[in-house]
Amino acid sequence: MKHLIIYAHPNNTSLNHLFKQNVEQNLLDNKHQVVVRDLYKLNFNPVLSLHDMAGQRKAQVAEDVQKEQSLILWADHITFIYPIWWTGMPAIVKGYIDRVFSYGFAYCYNNGVQCGLLKGTKITIINTHGKSKLEYESIGMDKALKLTSDTGIFNYCGLDICNHFYVDNADKASIEDVKNWTSKITTSYII
Repeated sequence: MKHLIIYAHPNNTSLNHLFKQNVEQNLLDNKHQVVVRDLYKLNFNPVLSLHDMAGQRKAQVAEDVQKEQSLILWADHITFIYPIWWTGMPAIVKGYIDRVFSYGFAYCYNNGVQCGLLKGTKITIINTHGKSKLEYESIGMDKALKLTSDTGIFNYCGLDICNHFYVDNADKASIEDVKNWTSKITTSYII
């Protein structure tokens, strides 16, 4: 299979980075094709400009967006790896979605009905956050995150979500916790 990993964390000693390395190596070890897009290393421009917006409606996107869209079309499976900051995705990931998941590429409207255009592509999302799972559940944040990202972005565009991992207490994780999460994540890719 062809796997695209879209990764966003500025710290290469982060838990997110460890997950990215493990997922990538596991896929390569199992003879998959893998492309990693490290949004911070790419210095990806997350700002959706007026020029971008005008071009999207005419299927005329910037060169950096064309590159990302071609990789998304190439992939059988996309993995997003990023932390939850302030109850959402980092700005660079949100900007990536704003610019790359554009009208006419990721979704369209037919007779006023929204249609996801990325059907047939699988997706896994790996998020770390500092709060405990129990804290997020007690305030409904678990449901809010699923609604805004899974339903509002990924399903909206037709992507088939295989797994969405929420790694809680990420800043307090023990070595055993990290081992368990890493194992759970990497084994989810076994086909």
